[in-house]
Amino acid sequence: MAEMTMRERMLALIQGKEHDRVPFVEYSGIAGVSNEEVWSVIGRNNMGLLEWVGIYGFHHPNCRFESEEFEIDGRKGSRQKLHTPEGTLVDERLYAAISSASRKHYIKELEDYKIFLSYLRDITVYKNTNSWIDSYKRLGDDGLPHTSLLRTPYQQLWIQWVSIEDLAIHIADYPELMEEVFNEMFRVQRDVFRVACEVAKELPIPYYNFPDNITAPIIGESNFRKYCLASYQEFADMLEENGLDIPLSVHADGDLKPLWKAIGESPIRMLDSMSPPPDNDTSVADAINMWKDMRVCINYPSSVHLREPEVIYNTTMEILRQGGHTGRLQIQISENMPPNAWRKSYPQIVKAINDFANER
Repeated sequence: MAEMTMRERMLALIQGKEHDRVPFVEYSGIAGVSNEEVWSVIGRNNMGLLEWVGIYGFHHPNCRFESEEFEIDGRKGSRQKLHTPEGTLVDERLYAAISSASRKHYIKELEDYKIFLSYLRDITVYKNTNSWIDSYKRLGDDGLPHTSLLRTPYQQLWIQWVSIEDLAIHIADYPELMEEVFNEMFRVQRDVFRVACEVAKELPIPYYNFPDNITAPIIGESNFRKYCLASYQEFADMLEENGLDIPLSVHADGDLKPLWKAIGESPIRMLDSMSPPPDNDTSVADAINMWKDMRVCINYPSSVHLREPEVIYNTTMEILRQGGHTGRLQIQISENMPPNAWRKSYPQIVKAINDFANER
């Protein structure tokens, strides 16, 4: 068949249509250099882009965020303050080579939830599609907006607001308080869902993505079903009620084996950034064979970027043999990788994809 553009290739995968080869895609800029520099090495039509973008905004007239830089023992970091009528919450993160690490969470004591609830109750969700429209036009044939919703409440709490240790204690010891918190977070999420349905009637949204960073050891099957799967199903039902057939995706970048059954029962049709062995526990073959309609958009195993070129090539070919024939596989760079490793690994990944396509 004729060569497709990256956008055509990516859309064909999402829509279940035939395409010329397995898409190779990165979160825009994740290589640490400009997209143009990467394209100069591997070719523009050999790598597509996903650009994170939302379709909503929060209006909270009585609350505001304040950001400042700080330094401790020679390490620089960022301090975020959330000011509300009930008080102020503070979050601190220290910068690392390619990411950052939490030093202080917004929520530590029970009293902090009163402040957090003040913020949640102040939120009004509104439609804001300017960034999405700009992204869609700017990307053109190179890729797609990675249209993002909110993290579901449990995932949002431990990733953005409170340590997982404290969250587990608070849920166990103070169930009434935490039910109040979750209910208000579900209310905000429901308002986001309503806006997303409205937007999908106006714009060519290819799919909606939950940026949940799912990993089984942290959430467990029970909490996954209660806080995540229920949210996915609620949104899927809202889309159906509005006559919208839009695939739902979830960013699931950790170990998934204990959640296999629950994932199979969910309305999710795309796994974003699924991380196969040797880094995590779910292979492409596992996903393809278990979930017959699932688009498997893997993160290329980060550890393999450090290996010899022939190992990178052979690993890519093995991934392709497991799922490349199905039309449901996309290879992504969607997690942090070793700095500058792309110069060695990307050409081998692209070569394997093209060789595999020529074998068919």
